[in-house]
Parts: sequence; C-alpha cells; structure tokens
Amino acid sequence: MTMTTATPTTTTPPPSSKPRLATIWLDGCSGCHMSFLDQDELLITLAARADLVYSPIVDTKAFPENVDITLVEGAIGNAEDLAKILQIRRNTRLLVSLGDCAVTGNVSAMRNSFGVIPILERVYHEPALLHPATPQTDLPALRERVCPLHEVVHVDLFVPGCPPDAATIAYCLDALLEGRMPDLSQHTRFGK
Repeated sequence: MTMTTATPTTTTPPPSSKPRLATIWLDGCSGCHMSFLDQDELLITLAARADLVYSPIVDTKAFPENVDITLVEGAIGNAEDLAKILQIRRNTRLLVSLGDCAVTGNVSAMRNSFGVIPILERVYHEPALLHPATPQTDLPALRERVCPLHEVVHVDLFVPGCPPDAATIAYCLDALLEGRMPDLSQHTRFGK
C-alpha cells in the first residue's frame, strides 16, 4: 500500500471588494478626527461598508496605493506635509478636504503674517529657557507660507467646519460610498 502525504496549501483570502478609505491629518489640531470618531456606532456600519486602510487610528505605517477615498485634515505647513499630500493625491481617487484648516488654512495659517524666522525666535529664543536654541534635526522644515490643500493638489470635495460635526462626516461618507457627490449646502458652513 502506498501512502501519499497531502501537501498543505495556503490560500489567501480574496481581495476585499469594499472601497478603501484613508484618513490623515497634516498641520492641524486633530479636531476633525475627533468628529470622525464621534460617529460612534455609525463607525461599525462604516467598517462593514469600507476598509480603513490608513489613519492615525490604525497601525499602518505607509500610505497605501489604490485608495478610493481619503479624508485630509489640516493645512500644509511644512515639508513633510507637502510630501505627504503629493503622495496621497497620487494614490487616491477622491480626495476630501476635511475641515477649515484643510479648506482655507484657518488657524494654522495665522503664522503667515509673521514669517517663519520671527515665529521660531518667539518660540525657541524669547521665553526664559535653560538652553534657547532652534531645533535643527528631526523636524520637517517649515514652509514660508501655510496653505490649504487645493493650492497644492486637486481636491474633489470641500467639507468646511471647525470641525465638521460627526453627522456631516457620516453624510459625506455615506454619499461617497454610494457613488455620489454629497450636497453640503444644508449640512455645514465655515467655522460651524
């Protein structure tokens, strides 16, 4: 009698057919992400409809390719923000400018009227510090001017608000996941 040994086979699960969703924050306060989390139980419904492939609330280290929707919070204030938004735009089908900082520059852009050097002097040299010095390593270079996303990349949807509320974010995601552009005229405004 001849015995045959079955060769173990590995199977990889089929790729998900759900849309791929990402969120990121640049130069901002993370308030828009707090509103995103304030969707509460709607996040469970969202998880059933989309795969969250990148976000500050997950452990993915590198921004992936082929993202369907990316919500971007914050303005572009330094070299790292600029590099990130260029990569995100290359790898995202629909880019959403989420919140007033991403849409207009808002609070982050308040430093524009002062300039980089005076801001660094004020923060790192004027206070009574033990060793006043401007950091020279491990920090991205500040851009001369903080700017909103649309000044650097194409934006598909603008969602104003400081921050937009959870219901507005849920409404936007619901529409985008259904394949339509949301009408925000009754849902949000600047500074709301």
